[in-house]
Amino acid sequence: MWYVRVLGGPRIRLRGEFGTPQFWEEYRTALVSGPRPTKSGPAVGTLAWLIARYRETTVWSQSLSAATRRQRENIFRHVLESAGRVPASSITSKAILEGRERRRNTPAQARNFLDAMRGLFRWATEAGHVNADPTVGAKNPPRQTGDGFRPWTEDDVDNYEHRWPIGTRQRVWLDVLLYTGLRRGDATRLGKQHVRSGIAKIKTEKSGETIEVTLPILPVLQRTLDAGPCGDLTFICGERGQPFTKESFGNEFRKACTAAGVSGSAHGVRKIAATRAANSGATVAELEALFGWTGGTMASLYTRAADRDRLARGAIHKLAGNVERTKTPAPSDPVRAPEKKR
Repeated sequence: MWYVRVLGGPRIRLRGEFGTPQFWEEYRTALVSGPRPTKSGPAVGTLAWLIARYRETTVWSQSLSAATRRQRENIFRHVLESAGRVPASSITSKAILEGRERRRNTPAQARNFLDAMRGLFRWATEAGHVNADPTVGAKNPPRQTGDGFRPWTEDDVDNYEHRWPIGTRQRVWLDVLLYTGLRRGDATRLGKQHVRSGIAKIKTEKSGETIEVTLPILPVLQRTLDAGPCGDLTFICGERGQPFTKESFGNEFRKACTAAGVSGSAHGVRKIAATRAANSGATVAELEALFGWTGGTMASLYTRAADRDRLARGAIHKLAGNVERTKTPAPSDPVRAPEKKR
């Protein structure tokens, strides 16, 4: 008697005589049916089972920020809809590349897809659940050219403040972003519990909560917070005082911007905050401490731009330097004819 066991599932008996067309037909049918679900969840060895095991690891819970986990959960949800029952060991490099290509019109989603699958299969390979990592060699799509999110201008700030004066929750939203420089996800978590003696300290979400930034609450921000309205645990809140997720806050903030005639985003506010600090003479080290950056790259972008502006203002007069030096200055006293000798 011949049996087939697929990835730890139950034995399936093949009743045809070995080597006959009936035998191979039953064999192929058993492979397609795949492993059967366990009582506690998806079938052992499937992609759904692998993702479930991945979520149980410290690699998932401690090495990734909450924002990254939410982003990858959304990606896994789509992956499971189409391939959850597929044996994880049968996922090939071709399948990964096809998944990337399906998202080619949105390069950011394509990169996030690859990052999620890389994280999953790197862990799975180390844990011995699969023999090879199908994401090896898969390249991220090129990043779109440009500077990304449009930075706010001072006119944008004026227009928003005019539409949303102090005493509105929309004004709290802007001032928390503008006068802390926090990313959207961190700004939505900031609250009274983070402030001691007028100084806020919060661990940034993007760093996996390993980098803590120190933010003295400026008087201009304190006036806005005192006027409110603010939530019980977060300064930024919804209409009923409820906290936002960063995604829902992004949607609501965009609506407030549209009502003010401003075409901008929360990240654009962070950019003008960094620009203001750099133009006021903040150093690379100061910008990194304030905005939670490391490595000097991001901070240097703003300090270089500020330095170029100051240098250009100082150098413009040198364009006419030679002309000015060769001109004979006009006399300050009236010119008189020379007196004749007597």
